[in-house]
Amino acid sequence: MSVSLPSTSSALFAVSPLQEGNCSFPIRSSTANFIFKLHRTYPQLRASSSNASSIETGLSTELDAVSSFSEIVPDTVIFDDFEKFPPTAATASSSLLLGICSLPDTIFRSAVETALADSECYGQKDPGVRMSCFLNKALVNVGGDLSKLVPGRVSTEVDARLAYDTHGIIRKVHDLLKLYNELGVSPERLLFKIPSTWQGIEASRVLESEGIQTHLTFVYSFSQAAAAAQAGASVIQIFIGRLRDWARNHSGDPEIEAACRRGEDPGLALVTKAYNYIHKYGFKSKLMAAAVRNKQDIFSLLGVDYIIAPLKILQSLKESITSPDEKYSFVRSLSPQSAAAYNFSEEDLVKWDQLSFASAMGPAAEELLAAGLEGYVNQAKRVEELFGKIWPPPNV
Repeated sequence: MSVSLPSTSSALFAVSPLQEGNCSFPIRSSTANFIFKLHRTYPQLRASSSNASSIETGLSTELDAVSSFSEIVPDTVIFDDFEKFPPTAATASSSLLLGICSLPDTIFRSAVETALADSECYGQKDPGVRMSCFLNKALVNVGGDLSKLVPGRVSTEVDARLAYDTHGIIRKVHDLLKLYNELGVSPERLLFKIPSTWQGIEASRVLESEGIQTHLTFVYSFSQAAAAAQAGASVIQIFIGRLRDWARNHSGDPEIEAACRRGEDPGLALVTKAYNYIHKYGFKSKLMAAAVRNKQDIFSLLGVDYIIAPLKILQSLKESITSPDEKYSFVRSLSPQSAAAYNFSEEDLVKWDQLSFASAMGPAAEELLAAGLEGYVNQAKRVEELFGKIWPPPNV
């Protein structure tokens, strides 16, 4: 399905073929390169209430129109644009801690200093154990402050160095949850952000069985999305733009090449397939599309549970006003009805285990997952190095 755009906006989405690699599919020109923010926000866990297949925008903005189909989430930091695009929820992460430490006047600075002055951590003789304690305390202290500022849930990043250690992930989440309990933050307000390795997905399965909500990230293949849904993950996050970037410069991934042969964007195709799988077979997971690069990406994703959008795109949507006589119709691409009609192969419907999961990952997912983990690990190390320089804080 497609979206009919005002003529004044259509030039923004000029179609150009993708030439490099073995993949050739239409790519819309992006308004800006994707920039990693200090942390990403994501919404309260509620589905779109719209059951209509389209709406007439009338006297409204494009942002109003697309928000009736999907929860549109600002990809922003808590420090800026709060009034213009207030986050409904937030993420406590290593990158956020780095941002806090670079802004000494921020309201979150005391949360970090309190963590570095914690007597339990201070008393640890092993430097590695002490630093891990500081990092846990800082994440939770900041997460606790965030929970007072946003109405939705707070997600807390789980150390990516544990990505291939199921038991380590579970222990880390239990440790973080205990600290949140001490602050009086209800578990219903929390999610724990875990990389979508097989071990991370297995950890999610155990944690969800305990009533602890998980947010699986770095999903770049259907095997990851389907296994995460089978594990009962609360949120599954797919990065569509990063898959598109990989396809622009690489070849040899069967899943991506199949999408290309159909003339589809591989990132959008993965979100569509994952959404249809979740809804057709009754899994509880909510699907989040991230790394969108332009408004057309959003128009193509209408109906997905959540869309994380950069502020520049949100501003453009907010400034685009449609009048009653224009009658531009925004079409819902993803719906339970379309999911019910989607046909899956026998290979898609397996009960995923570690062997079938690994075999189906493909080079794009393997490389992008590794790159994401490396970035998270480097951020955590930078935080620990910074903490080592500023510890002990004043008056300790």
